[in-house]
Amino acid sequence: MFIFDQNNYSFINYHTMLNPRQQTLLECVRKHGTISVEELAQQLNVTTQTVRRDVKAMVDASLLARYHGGVGLLSSTENIAYPQRQVMHAEAKRRIGRTVAARVPDGCSLILNLGTTTEEVALALQQHKNLHVVTNNLNVANSLASNPALEVIIAGGVVRARDRGIVGEATIDFIRQFKVDIGIIGISSIEMDGVLRDFDAREVKVAQTIIEQSRQVWLVADASKFGRQALVKMAHLSQIDVLFTDAPPPPELAKLLAETDVEVVIAK
Repeated sequence: MFIFDQNNYSFINYHTMLNPRQQTLLECVRKHGTISVEELAQQLNVTTQTVRRDVKAMVDASLLARYHGGVGLLSSTENIAYPQRQVMHAEAKRRIGRTVAARVPDGCSLILNLGTTTEEVALALQQHKNLHVVTNNLNVANSLASNPALEVIIAGGVVRARDRGIVGEATIDFIRQFKVDIGIIGISSIEMDGVLRDFDAREVKVAQTIIEQSRQVWLVADASKFGRQALVKMAHLSQIDVLFTDAPPPPELAKLLAETDVEVVIAK
């Protein structure tokens, strides 16, 4: 997981910086879902003060969340704030964006939905020609609108202030007017059984419509999405044609991807 160090103005990979005790702590929390500081101290054979210090560092890195009486995994009902998501896994998202753009031919039609990874795709598409891009993401539209060789079509609907995404029934009705070559969608969670989940039901309904209106569906998701929890079911991996990510999926998920004939592209 990457976060931005405001003191040193650099990205830090907290997964690689965790010491062995903190790695074990994280695995204990994943196993139990929620667990008290005292129980963690007993399992790790350290003091509660040591556990609290480790927990604070991991909460600050958005690896864990505090709950009454203990610590647990991040909420499955509420996403991380958009400004924080913009800097988390930033280099991985840029690599994914460039890899996707390299596969997009000039002269095709696309739909791009909400998400910081689809926004990186848009940035990487800025030099393409004769694309017809439908989007419900004002950040995507802003990235592409300066190129006169691209046609950018913005969906109507309600604009969310927090991330400039457009959602609602009007958005769905608008997108249903189009049948595009490629739908490029982001996601918050890829569960080990292949279910794709997100946090906002309105956003999910729009993404489901994009899948219906796309001849091919490309999913863009960095490796932190593997096994993450989220509330609302959007789709299943069997509805996806290509997964673009930055690291090999876990074996259980890799097996399912092969069984459902989903092409996996690892961004370099």
